Amino acid sequence: MLTDLEYMNRALDLAERGRGTTSPNPMVGAVVVSPDGTIVGQGYHERAGGPHAEVRALDEAGELARGASLYCTLEPCCHVGRTGPCVERVTAAGIARVVAATVDADPRVSGRGFDFLRQKGINVAIGAGRPRALRLNRAYFTFKTRHRPFVIMKAATSLDNMVAARAGQRTEISSGDSRRHAHAVRAEVDAIAVGSETMLVDDPMLTVREIHRRRALTRVLFDRRLRIPPSARVFSTLEAGPVIIVTTPDSIEARPDRARALEKAGAELEPIRTGALADAFARLGERQIVSLVLEGGASLQSSAWSEGLVDAVHLYVAPMTLGAGGVPWIDGRLVSVASLADYRSIPLGPDTFMEGYVHGID
Repeated sequence: MLTDLEYMNRALDLAERGRGTTSPNPMVGAVVVSPDGTIVGQGYHERAGGPHAEVRALDEAGELARGASLYCTLEPCCHVGRTGPCVERVTAAGIARVVAATVDADPRVSGRGFDFLRQKGINVAIGAGRPRALRLNRAYFTFKTRHRPFVIMKAATSLDNMVAARAGQRTEISSGDSRRHAHAVRAEVDAIAVGSETMLVDDPMLTVREIHRRRALTRVLFDRRLRIPPSARVFSTLEAGPVIIVTTPDSIEARPDRARALEKAGAELEPIRTGALADAFARLGERQIVSLVLEGGASLQSSAWSEGLVDAVHLYVAPMTLGAGGVPWIDGRLVSVASLADYRSIPLGPDTFMEGYVHGID
């Protein structure tokens, strides 16, 4: 018979299958184990609005769930959303014991699910596999506790920390391997964000290429002065997902013709009264954007970093130098990826990918 942690790791493996498809819900896996240690049911949450992991596992187990243990990577829900409360299904199935990795950060749950189960006479154990469960759903927990998206700051630099050869000059830095990796990340998150300077210099489409994405991708353009032209290529890709321009009411009032032209091109204008980046991210959170890659430019990223709005850093370093005339990325004395939590470094073709998290796992 396996240990609680071994069964939980099976549930966590299942939860991983929902990567990129469950937002704004978390990735969750569940396993039903009979008293003799046999796995009789298992499932994972595939997409928002679909059956929860516990329901799928209990459906598979059927009558074999009676007297069994349920291993779940997150506290079973106890509220009515797009689906019914899982705790009622767990109770009705005759589960004798629930082992959960961690408490749900959603204030509608947050311990209430466990309380409900205990009141029904079900034994509850919490904590098996908790570190891995928290890492799996970093974005979800950040979204629920900080009320804004989980922000990944992404940059491609040369060895001498440059992001372009000259100001205003588009510069290819990353290898094909790095670009494919970056697109795989795009395929998982809810949104990509860039500043107006990046739009003016690179005119990017901000789509996912070479990797299949099963849901819409939101593109967020930070443009306080409405400098982005309605002819920008991103507006030709609206079938891939919405384009939001974060600006200010003053800019809309000062340039009504440009505002109307952008809306005609397909943009959704999101005026932020204060113009503050923190308020903009909070508004994106209200739009149910759980995770976001902040791809540029350097000034926007510097502001996000200085204001404590960055949760992870993805850095692609190419084996080249661009020299003193290049455009530097954020001051390396402010951002040291190697000093962040859960730091890792892997080769991507000729490049090196470095990843770290600003907030460690509690």
